[in-house]
Amino acid sequence: MTVMSLTLPSPAKLNLFLHILGRREDGYHELQTLFQFLDFGDELTFEPESAGQITLTEPLPGVADRDNLVYRAARLLTEAATRPVPGVRISINKRLPMGGGLGGGSSNAATTLLALNHLWSLGMDLQQLADLGLGLGADVPVFVRGHAAWGEGVGDKLTPANPPEDWYVILKPDCDISTREIFSKQGLTRNTPRIKIAPAFEGDAPRYRNDCEDVVRRLYPEVRQGLEWLSQFGPARLTGTGACIFGRFPTESEARNIWASKPSGINGFVAKGVNISPLHSKLTELN
Repeated sequence: MTVMSLTLPSPAKLNLFLHILGRREDGYHELQTLFQFLDFGDELTFEPESAGQITLTEPLPGVADRDNLVYRAARLLTEAATRPVPGVRISINKRLPMGGGLGGGSSNAATTLLALNHLWSLGMDLQQLADLGLGLGADVPVFVRGHAAWGEGVGDKLTPANPPEDWYVILKPDCDISTREIFSKQGLTRNTPRIKIAPAFEGDAPRYRNDCEDVVRRLYPEVRQGLEWLSQFGPARLTGTGACIFGRFPTESEARNIWASKPSGINGFVAKGVNISPLHSKLTELN
């Protein structure tokens, strides 16, 4: 193996809609959703270490290394490898907010699996890596596969999709939201009728929604206020269980003009929706 460092993007995702069909016997929820990536996210750097240790150079505040999805993904791949592998030193340039519904942790885990599979020349295919990733979180497989997708099950049953690659204004209200908290609420809608795949590719159609949004609006006034402001310019929607919200626009200039007029105190960014993950585009260049 050639000793080298490897730096890769770890992109955000949006749930263009999120329908909850019911609660499963295992306690998880049956979903239908449409995933699309953004050309914005974190960046991870991987450097092999001869000592055989997995080291995170910038621990996340309040998160023990053993609980960090990056560490867990690296450990999982080490255990799944059919031969001994070297250690690795991992640096994270964190740009995505935690508790934002943009999939930052899941994306970091997927980037780690794909990077170390490449760096260590393990030869695992995407199915193997996605199966490993599912044990870390329901959103990890879509990041591993790297294509915008219609998702069912817990979000892990994926069919490639090609929604319009429009521009988005992403707002991050000043609150963090626990996915576990939202999915445990009694008032959460859990009986949305199943829809067919074909019309669902129109992910911004008014008849589609995020079933978590009503609960989040009630619990987090910051999210409600952000949705009300962004809705002046077109449909605004929660991604995942929040707290980030998004509005879709056909051009970069329109998105940036609206971003420039946002209320003070709200963080966020402007990004382009992409159907091929920037991570996979980079890996293709390397191969």
